[in-house]
Amino acid sequence: QSLVTLTISFTTCPPKLFGLYFFLSQRSVKCLTSQASGPPKRPLNGYMRFVMQQQPIITRQHPEIKSVDIIRKIAQQWRTLSPEQKRPFEEASVRAREQFKVDLQRYQAQLSPAQAQQQALEKRARTAKRKAIRKKRELTSLGKPKRPRSAFNIFMSEHFEEARGATTQAKMKSLFEDWKNLFSHQKQVYTHLAEDDKIRYKNEMKSWEDHMVEIGREDLVREQSLSIRKKATGRSTTASKKSAKTKTKAKTKAKSTSTSTAAKKTGVKGKAQAARKTKSSSTKNT
Repeated sequence: QSLVTLTISFTTCPPKLFGLYFFLSQRSVKCLTSQASGPPKRPLNGYMRFVMQQQPIITRQHPEIKSVDIIRKIAQQWRTLSPEQKRPFEEASVRAREQFKVDLQRYQAQLSPAQAQQQALEKRARTAKRKAIRKKRELTSLGKPKRPRSAFNIFMSEHFEEARGATTQAKMKSLFEDWKNLFSHQKQVYTHLAEDDKIRYKNEMKSWEDHMVEIGREDLVREQSLSIRKKATGRSTTASKKSAKTKTKAKTKAKSTSTSTAAKKTGVKGKAQAARKTKSSSTKNT
């Protein structure tokens, strides 16, 4: 199939369909550039087999439809299929997976130790990249504040439209030259804006991290923020303990004082009673 129909439009392609477009375009490129001695390609699942079958048909029937609308139309068709209609595609996928396992074992058996190690490193790198992409999407969905812009980034965003050059790279190059030629007082304006953006980022990040702690996502909070939070909690706990200890001491002292006062009163009262008894006895004797 022509790769033109698989061209990705970054401005019109919805996020859910972007991955499918990217997969189809990458797979087409790999099919054109892969060698026979390369590793076996992973088989398509039932849905992707249906997409690959229907995509050229829909394109011929509706040449005026955009690629993203074609994929959306195919996805709608798949959802309306009955289990019996989906079964041929899913069974073909199962057979392809079994064959893939055999081909993969045969391919790995002929690799040298150095080649096997290189493939393991590449696999770990791909896994790490996928995890980073998933984490970035998750942070975006959770509303993580955007990082502060530098003074040059602010300057570039303000003057990009009228910048010299026909391509993005040419425009950025011309803007960089213009930035270097600015006077100090002209750059100072953008420096102040960048400082204000840092303050904005700091305040928004504090609120966002507080919210992450509240919903139980401390794993997304920066280590530095967690350390500061733990220290503040520790100081608060220590102060509470000292306050409680001071109150306990005050209560103990007050109780001791009241007990001592009562004892003194009891002693004075006892002496008075003894004196009265002595006086009474002496009067009787007389």
